[in-house]
Amino acid sequence: MFKGSLPALVTPLKGGKLDIDALKHLVEWHIEEGSSGLVPVGTTGESPTLSHEEHESVIEEVVKAAAGRVPVIAGAGSNNTIETRRFVQFAKKVGADAALVVTPYYNKPTQRGLIAHFTAAAQEGVPIIIYNIPGRSVVDMTAETMGELAKLPEIIGVKDSTGDVSRISDNRAACGPDFIQLSGEDAMALGYYAHGAVGCISVTANVAPRLCAEFQSAMAQGDFKTALEYQDRLMPLHTALFVEPGLVGAKYGLSLLGKCTEEVRSPLTGLLDETKDQIKAAMQFAGILA
Repeated sequence: MFKGSLPALVTPLKGGKLDIDALKHLVEWHIEEGSSGLVPVGTTGESPTLSHEEHESVIEEVVKAAAGRVPVIAGAGSNNTIETRRFVQFAKKVGADAALVVTPYYNKPTQRGLIAHFTAAAQEGVPIIIYNIPGRSVVDMTAETMGELAKLPEIIGVKDSTGDVSRISDNRAACGPDFIQLSGEDAMALGYYAHGAVGCISVTANVAPRLCAEFQSAMAQGDFKTALEYQDRLMPLHTALFVEPGLVGAKYGLSLLGKCTEEVRSPLTGLLDETKDQIKAAMQFAGILA
């Protein structure tokens, strides 16, 4: 159910407020372009600067707009276990298909603490995708810990942003081959798939959903020659979007396509002109912008 190209959706803003109309249009566009699922209100959806009410509104609107055509993995992460459970409960209430729960950031729990946090989140009866991103959370869930959590029926997979493709093989050994593994790094998605991942929760797919979907489809069919051609075509865009924070680059790219404004919330800022030029050139190279 959770595989292929899964855009980590941006949250459109207009005049400082949620642009729900633009959000709905994005959902339709992504489905038309072949995205396999949608992931609202992750970090790319500016979860750190959304209020709880805004966070929940975005999830509810995406679930409604998707209307069961593709699965929705709702962002539900926090470094507060009680808050995480609240977000997971809300995801269940509005009909999301799963919740994406990040390893708690800043407070640096031990592996025992990670087990306690995710075990609590699993009590809500919603499928949980672990989001392991030590570069942001400053804590790394080991494969052994993930293996313990995988014994819980609700813990079904991981979005891996360790940047270490061999971790996928370690996770397979600890969690079994049916544990869902998704790349959290666009540039590494090809290598991750070769090691046993089945898709990517993608920033680049915000801007190039069809290309990212076709790239994932090629790998699913075992056509790595074609997948490598897509990789070469998309790599400049993967790089350009992350010259500055990725969601800012994604919103700028979407603004060039007329899909939403490039507005972001402080402490993020708009892009430098040279970054804009690099993104525009990469979109042209990929063939998604004239």
